[in-house]
Amino acid sequence: MALIYIVEDDANICEIEAIALTNSGHTVETFENAGAFYERLTASKPDLVVLDIMLPDEDGLEILRKLRNKPDTRRTPVILISAKSTELDRVRGLEMGADDYITKPFGVMELIARVKALLRRTEEERKISGKEKYLRLGDIFIDDVRHVVFVSDEKCELTYKEYELLKLLVINEGIVLTRDIIMEKVWGMEFESESRTVDMHIKTLRQKLGVCGNLIKTVRNVGYVAEA
Repeated sequence: MALIYIVEDDANICEIEAIALTNSGHTVETFENAGAFYERLTASKPDLVVLDIMLPDEDGLEILRKLRNKPDTRRTPVILISAKSTELDRVRGLEMGADDYITKPFGVMELIARVKALLRRTEEERKISGKEKYLRLGDIFIDDVRHVVFVSDEKCELTYKEYELLKLLVINEGIVLTRDIIMEKVWGMEFESESRTVDMHIKTLRQKLGVCGNLIKTVRNVGYVAEA
């Protein structure tokens, strides 16, 4: 099973999470602060990180930013845990590169289900990327080995989620993807109220793609499709 790191300073919550995931067959290591977590990362990389936002020495969002900026942890799945439950807080966490967001209090069965779904999705993406290392749509070229995008031979700077969104659309060229499917595949979530997150990312993605932005088409009341 998976190696999971839990970064949580609340001893009771950390113990509950660790027991639940260990009983699910995973190997779990726990850290009460960012310093211990970073030290362990230098020796071994996890398959997934459960990351609390409120920590004593460093904000969880800052930890997430650092993970996404490092090549060796850029694609490590991260589930944010927070007592902040507003849509704005969830969107901020997802925009910064989190794969899922769970608000406190939560049940252990929910945590186990979210971890299972995210690990399954990550494995599917690895299989896809192993077969499709280079993707093209019109003048858009995706190098999934280096995790970079070129538009008309010019490098296009995308955030982690924008990249995953573009890759999903290109892999499924000509297939209309609903907002729910996109949320599930890119964010691992099935919340109808979060559909605006997809629309917002599509808008910024189109802007960054410039003249190639029109290759991502809106299907009214359904979702989006990539067509050259």
